Order: sequence, then C-alpha cells, then structure tokens
Amino acid sequence: MARRFVVLDVFTDRALSGNPLAVVLDTEGLDGNHMQAIAREFNLSETVFVLKPQEEENRARLRIFTINHELPFAGHPTVGAAVLLAIRDGVETSTDFVLEENVGPVTCHVTVKRERSGSATFTVPRIPEIIDAEPMSREDCAQALGLDTSDIGFDDYRPVVASAGVPFVCVPLASRSALARISPSAARLISTFGGGADSIYVFCRDEDGEGDFRARMFAANMGIDEDPATGSAAASLAAVLLAGEKPGDGFHAFDILQGVEMGRPSLVRLGLQVADGGLSAVTIGGGAVILSEGVLHV
Repeated sequence: MARRFVVLDVFTDRALSGNPLAVVLDTEGLDGNHMQAIAREFNLSETVFVLKPQEEENRARLRIFTINHELPFAGHPTVGAAVLLAIRDGVETSTDFVLEENVGPVTCHVTVKRERSGSATFTVPRIPEIIDAEPMSREDCAQALGLDTSDIGFDDYRPVVASAGVPFVCVPLASRSALARISPSAARLISTFGGGADSIYVFCRDEDGEGDFRARMFAANMGIDEDPATGSAAASLAAVLLAGEKPGDGFHAFDILQGVEMGRPSLVRLGLQVADGGLSAVTIGGGAVILSEGVLHV
C-alpha cells in the first residue's frame, strides 16, 4: 500500500537545521508493530503517525515512536504535525485545534507563514513536576558527562528528575563552556542514571544573550546519541525553572537554544503561566519547515 509521508525540520524557521521529523499520513491498517518498524526505518529521533481522532471535534490522533519504543507525548512531533496539518488544511493565517496524544488532548495554535513553513504553540497536557529532587550527586553527574564536579550546578540549581509525561534528568551546568565539553557515553549514562529516567537534559544560562538558556539532550534509551531539540524536555524544565527562577504570578517566556553543538541550531520557546506561586499552564512553541515528501510502499 502506498503511504504518503513528509519530513520536516522542527524548532527552526529554515531547512537543514532544527530537529528532523517524519510524519506518516496514510496509516490505515498499521498496528503498533508496523509503526515501530517504520520509525526504525526512518531512523530519526521520532516519527509521528496521523490517525483519525477518537473525538470528532478534534483534528487528529497522533502516535509517536522513537526507533525503540512509543512515547506518550513529545514536543517536536506535536509542533511539526500541527504545522503540517494546518498547511494541508489550506490555512492562510492561523488556526486552533486539538491533537489527541497518548498523554491526553493537546491544544494547538498554528500560524502558517509560507507555503511550506509555519509555527505552532501548544499547551502541555500535564503540568510539569519535579519527581525526584535528589536523584544523584554532583560527582556522579560530572563523571557520567565527562565533566568536572565544579561544572555541575549554578545559583540554587542542582540535578533533579522532572516530567511533563516523559521523565528527564535535568542537570544544570555552570557555563556554556561546560555544555560544549560534555563527552558522554551510553554505558556511562545508563550506569549512572539508570533505566527509569535515562534521558539527560543539561542546561545553562546563555552567556551570549541569544536566548535565556542553552541546552543539550542525550538519550541512550531512544537509540540516539543526542537530540537537536526536545520539546518534552523543555516542558519538564518548566518545573525546574519555577523552583530556580521563582517567577511571580503571570506569564513568563524563556527562549532555549539547543542543537548548536551538533550543527543543528534549534529554538524552543517555553512559556510558564504562574498563579499563586505554582504552574497553572505551560506552553511550548517553535517553527517548522517542510523539507521533503515521499511515499512508503508498505
């Protein structure tokens, strides 16, 4: 059977940067095993499959796969799929719709910029939270990342595990120099952080002023060495920033640069809505550009 697919670069406004994403549009008759095999064939950090929604008023249902397993939620598949669907719907300016993911309904606002590009912002379906405030020592983190102990932490930040549906070990670094010097190995990461949350999101303040923070993400459990842009990790970081930045009530926006060290510069826009000192909503936004289109015969 011929199945159309589209490849986009996400969390960027120009091709050949950001995080690549494959979107399979014709999914009739595919079960989870078929989807997993197709995702493994694309060999990207994530592949998303567009299905009919379970609720008629929603735009589509998404299933998201790494090369190894299915995810309940992920940021760059949500942004990329939302932009692609809006373009295919013939939207000329902007639109709002809901995408169904395994984590729950995801509300999206999409702006179409050109024939093959746009941007999307979605509300994270689960309020992020810190689920382990002391997962490991600074010494262990430094050893796993190939850094010095003095490179771990800044201000009141320390390593924690946070989640908005997918858990990440969030490790603060003292400088952009430390971010650039990371030399992890899959074996070291897994032995240090374990199998429960072995996706490692490291971040530091952006000393150059191009954004608010810079980040890198390593995921031995995803079968990739490094991810160029990770919306679900940025969503988890919202809980960490709430504790570290202590923003007042209202809306707060943070620009996170990722993928620079890989030659895939990406920009993730993180929004925190704070009420009574806690998170009431978190948004993730970014651009997407259609790179190529094709047909699978499976």
